Amino acid sequence: MKEKTSITLSTDVLAGIDRLAGSKRSRSAVIEHALRRYLKEHARTRMQARDLEQLNRAADELNAEAADVLDYQIAES
Repeated sequence: MKEKTSITLSTDVLAGIDRLAGSKRSRSAVIEHALRRYLKEHARTRMQARDLEQLNRAADELNAEAADVLDYQIAES
C-alpha cells in the first residue's frame, strides 16, 4: 500500500530527479527507488558494524587466552 506525502526539495535536486525519471518514470518512482537503495545500504552498514563488533569481541577474548598461555609457558620455563 502506498501513502501520499509531501516533501520539499531544492530546485537542483528536483531537476536531477526529473532527468533520471525522463518520460518513462514518475518522480515518485525515482525517489522511492533511491530511498529503497538507501535504506538497504543503511541496514547493511548497521549489520556489518554489528558483525565487526562481535568479531572484535571474540578476537579480544582469543587474544587474552593466548596471552594467558604465553604467560604460563614463560612462568614454567
